[in-house]
Amino acid sequence: MDYNFKLESFEGPLDLLLHLIEKNKVDIYDIPIALITEQYLEAIAQMPDKDLDSMSEFLLMASTLLEIKARMLLPREEEEEEEGDPRAELVARLLEYKKYKLLSAQMRSLEEGSDKLWYREQDLPQEVAKYKPPVDLDHLLKNETAEKLQRIFDEIMRRQSDRTDEVHSHFGEIEREAVQIGDRLDYVKERVRKPGRHSFRSLLGSSATKLEIVITFLAILELIKTGEIRLSEDSTRDDFTLEDNAA
Repeated sequence: MDYNFKLESFEGPLDLLLHLIEKNKVDIYDIPIALITEQYLEAIAQMPDKDLDSMSEFLLMASTLLEIKARMLLPREEEEEEEGDPRAELVARLLEYKKYKLLSAQMRSLEEGSDKLWYREQDLPQEVAKYKPPVDLDHLLKNETAEKLQRIFDEIMRRQSDRTDEVHSHFGEIEREAVQIGDRLDYVKERVRKPGRHSFRSLLGSSATKLEIVITFLAILELIKTGEIRLSEDSTRDDFTLEDNAA
């Protein structure tokens, strides 16, 4: 079973070392290893008796400090000098520990102050709470989706061409009525709000003329962009399903 021991005011050997460095006001990048080692050994000697497991980390650090002290006191050959400062690894560990210790203190401070905070319940106006940011069409209409929409659109346009040619051959030219984008927006919204499945093909195919098909297609894209309707692929029918986002 693991235990966390706190010896006096020190939570571990690195905590004790930081205390000694700050107490002596020395540069953490240039630790006077002889002085700090001496004070460290005195500190752990004064600690109350604990079992071996609780003291093992402190004793391991003591041996590390003695090794560093010995390496710094012994004459160093040129090859050893190239290896760098024997204290470098210890300094890195101390800096990392100090960083997390400061972050821990900040988190503890926030936790202690949180019980004094009260938050208001949401009181946004209904129209603001319901607002949904516009859909990014470039992200929504990925290459595969855009190609499939274009293919369905082209098929319906070709079919409308054949139907128009057949009507002309029987009745001649028929006067075309103007198609307004606002009317098609209302038409699409009304269709999608009705219960049941709403097919992209059916909506486009219900248009009487090529112009109506184009305007209906633009109306559908506009409503997807504003978030009023959503588009999902129906792979079983080679189609898309349109749904009312307000539902």
